[in-house]
Amino acid sequence: MWLITTIGFYSIVEKPWDIQGGTLTVRARAREDLEALRGAGLPELGEVKEDPAADYRFRAQAPRAAVARAVQAQVDAIDYDNFKSTVGKRQGHARAHTYMGVWEVLHQIQEN
Repeated sequence: MWLITTIGFYSIVEKPWDIQGGTLTVRARAREDLEALRGAGLPELGEVKEDPAADYRFRAQAPRAAVARAVQAQVDAIDYDNFKSTVGKRQGHARAHTYMGVWEVLHQIQEN
């Protein structure tokens, strides 16, 4: 699952090592995104590990139920009527510009 929020961008997956422990792996391209998620409702997030050779450089594990609660907390925190402008206010112009690029690429689905 990709999750793009006003506090960060995440790829949430179940890796083979997650199955037995009931965890999910939360991946990010920026360490600060994982730390923001930890502070915004996922204190159970484990140690952030860095692998410069990985597709997603930063990752950490958390219990599946805790990840679900953190995603719900992001939904509950929606207090804006324009996502991209709110990203600009909360994460800065550079991140908003990046997200706009994602919006433009995904807009092609609608146009096709």
